[in-house]
Amino acid sequence: MRARTHFEDLEKGNRQSIIVDELPYQVNKANLLIRISELVRDKKIEGISDLRDESDKSGMRMVIELKRGEMPEVILNNLYKETQLQDTFGMNMVALLNGRPLVLNLKQMLEAFLSHRREVVTRRTKFELKKARERGHLLEGLAVALSNVDEVIALIKEAPTPAVAKKALMTKIWRSKLVEEMLARSSVKADEFRPDGLAPEFGLSGEGYRLSGSQAQAILELRLQRLTGLEQDKVVSEYKDIMEKIATLLNILAHAELITKIIADELAAIKKQFGDERRSEIVIDTQDLSMEDLITPEDVVVTLSHTGYIKSQPLQDYQAQKRGGRGKQATKTKEEDFIDNMFIVNTHDYILCFSNRGRVYWIKVYNVPQGGRGSRGKPIVNLLKLGEGEKINAILPVKEFDENRFVFMATSMGTVKKISLSRFSRPRVGGIIALSLDDEDYLIGVAITEGKHDVMLFSDGGKAMRFDENDVRPMGRSARGVRGMKLNSGQTVISLLVAEDEELSVLTATENGFGKRTPISEYARHRRGTQGMISIRTSERNGKVVTARLVKQLDEIMLISNKGVLTRTRVKEIRKMARATQGVKLMNLDVGTKLVGLEIVDGTDED
Repeated sequence: MRARTHFEDLEKGNRQSIIVDELPYQVNKANLLIRISELVRDKKIEGISDLRDESDKSGMRMVIELKRGEMPEVILNNLYKETQLQDTFGMNMVALLNGRPLVLNLKQMLEAFLSHRREVVTRRTKFELKKARERGHLLEGLAVALSNVDEVIALIKEAPTPAVAKKALMTKIWRSKLVEEMLARSSVKADEFRPDGLAPEFGLSGEGYRLSGSQAQAILELRLQRLTGLEQDKVVSEYKDIMEKIATLLNILAHAELITKIIADELAAIKKQFGDERRSEIVIDTQDLSMEDLITPEDVVVTLSHTGYIKSQPLQDYQAQKRGGRGKQATKTKEEDFIDNMFIVNTHDYILCFSNRGRVYWIKVYNVPQGGRGSRGKPIVNLLKLGEGEKINAILPVKEFDENRFVFMATSMGTVKKISLSRFSRPRVGGIIALSLDDEDYLIGVAITEGKHDVMLFSDGGKAMRFDENDVRPMGRSARGVRGMKLNSGQTVISLLVAEDEELSVLTATENGFGKRTPISEYARHRRGTQGMISIRTSERNGKVVTARLVKQLDEIMLISNKGVLTRTRVKEIRKMARATQGVKLMNLDVGTKLVGLEIVDGTDED
């Protein structure tokens, strides 16, 4: 059973409210309000801004105000699931049937009820027949007396006592043409009119009519006014009606379909007298609505900044421009922030978020907060239930969880793992384990592969490892993975790349602000688990490698220092160099300042 509700628009703030007009049977309104407030407090149901009771003598009215932009259908559906706005009322279908307690289904219950009603109507008819026969028997005696009124009066006058008079009336055989004719005309045998238990010597016979004790007593108690012509006619008329009633009752008992008709007529009369419109509404097609059911599928642009701010924008916000245009600002960022990831996805797609602890979380694209080009968005950590100290290291947009596609992961200690994308097709709010990590190890990169590309790992010691991804077999979620790259003491893996296009270049950068661009073709394929080859010289001048990225000629990059200084430059201004070189200066750093990151910047991130 569900509460009866409707939606109303609020005057201010372009918001809506849910109005509850009726509650399910036996649901306490005060307890329901407390339950809803607890759900809002515990953030199990979000989007409710106010809750109040406006019930008065005119009727019940419970108001649930929603926040701006919330969909009342979705929140109401959640309230149905979590509260007694939707409840069940149990019926104990135990009944005594033939003296035995039985649990009956609806059909059996109706059959038992109809059987009971049939028995009631039958017993009632038999009772009415008994009373009609008794009354008819007395009226027969009165009719006989009225037919022989002079003799009856003379006999009573001659009797010394009432008992003698009664006996005399019962002893004499009387003739009554009225009774004889009426019994002869009836379609029912004369014996059917006799009361139960009447001795055979009483009543009409070939000799005449003999009065029974009850008839004789009724004659003695007859008032003189009944001897008038009008009263005699009433006796005769009542006798005729009783005879017809007895015939009707006998006909009902002889035909079961007539009893069925009586049951139906009586139920119809009860419905007409006491029935009113159904207060509960029977809904045949009920379905649970989710947010996704109410979201129109459309393409949106999702941006994630370097400091973790995420938002979505309609694709229409980015109109095509002529070559050489300045572009449009994708998002408003602080001076030390910039767009780290930008991709076009459908509102019904998923975004897989991988944390440094090897767990994966899901975000539906329609749950990503929308914002204009001038807004920063919302911290992605506020959309996920992360553990203490856990942070998101990589995100992947996913349209379908295809068995033929894989998620490839790498850790700082050189462990790699490949798992089928279909293993992540069942989202959980608290996330699931994607990779089991050793102590002090953490996830550094994730990529989706097609099962036919090469994978590249880069260490902070200036080494690079390229191998066929098929060297790593698909594993289960809880597996720890296999060695992807052998590391020297103190070294860590800092980047994972997937070589899908041989036309791309690898841009490596070191902590002292140096870097270079090297074609992918110069990185030869090796066996998995080796130290690989030199990617860039890690001399005293360069320091350790901090990152490696696949870049195109027309890309732009953003360099970030540990002091929060950002430098933006074009990839084409960094010349291509061989693997075993030290590279060129990418960013001028002050004393004590280190380069900590390099990100590819989308061209729409322009003022």
